[in-house]
Amino acid sequence: MEELIYSILTPFSAWALILVIVVCLAVLSKGADILVEEAVGISVHWGVPKMIIGATIVSLGTTLPEAAVSVLAAVKGNADLALGNAIGSIIVDTGLIIGFAAWIGKLSLDKKLINHQGRIQLFAGIMLAIVSMPLLKENGVITQWMGMIFIVLLLVYIYATIQWGKKSSKPSELLVEEDKSPLLIQLLKLAFGIALVIVSSKILIPSVEITAVRIGIPQSVIAATLVAFGTSLPELVTAITAVRKGHGELAIGNVIGADILNVLFVVGMSAAVTKGGLWVPMDFYRLQIPTMLILLVAFRLIAKNKKGFIAKREGAVLMSIYLIYLILNYTWI
Repeated sequence: MEELIYSILTPFSAWALILVIVVCLAVLSKGADILVEEAVGISVHWGVPKMIIGATIVSLGTTLPEAAVSVLAAVKGNADLALGNAIGSIIVDTGLIIGFAAWIGKLSLDKKLINHQGRIQLFAGIMLAIVSMPLLKENGVITQWMGMIFIVLLLVYIYATIQWGKKSSKPSELLVEEDKSPLLIQLLKLAFGIALVIVSSKILIPSVEITAVRIGIPQSVIAATLVAFGTSLPELVTAITAVRKGHGELAIGNVIGADILNVLFVVGMSAAVTKGGLWVPMDFYRLQIPTMLILLVAFRLIAKNKKGFIAKREGAVLMSIYLIYLILNYTWI
């Protein structure tokens, strides 16, 4: 699909590309609005907190770009891209997106949900680091059977999380706003919102890349900025929209869920479709995996504060770690 999009956009003039970018941004914004509104509505119907909906259904939808890119890369034998995309997305989600969202609005924390989901988030990251270890070999490998186990854990995670959210939430913790739309209609609208976000993102990134090259921005800069968080754009837009609408819990739930799904869904599917599994280059233990673990631990510590929300200063800490990671990525080449 990406090659088709590039072939269609390449002949466009610079002004036509700018118009495409403007339209994509508008569609992306509208899709995020629909996604957030329907996710909130579904939480009313199911009696599940917004953070749980964000950590399961919304995260599953916004993680589809990472899954598509990684699975295709794995099938083509490009394990670096498949695994790097998953780990890089966790770094972007936890460092850049949570950090930036804390700067533009209040990110409220539900202690009980944070403790439950946060433990799973950290465990998923540690589990990925452990199964990637070389074990007396030059490279580590995430085997095909391990990928299948990840997929089974994914199904268990989604079901158990929704059930836990229903049982553990008090009436006062749930939304009380009235929503008259049938559940089926809300689910269809949610799927439509996710589709708008993903499709517009897939068109937006190549449009910006081609435009940037034409106006003289170096390819290395493009790779370090646009491509790095391209597949995480749905999570970013969803988080910003959720915070602006006063649903900070949905933004945090989406990021926590996306981190978990990047391990169980993205890495799991990528490893499961390759007979030899995913080979893990030693370079990943130099920067990518350590940064992922540092950010997950930092977020866990920040989320356990007594204020009940993530402040701008704490958001700045997460963004600073991401910025350092970004700089090291291109000074250690």
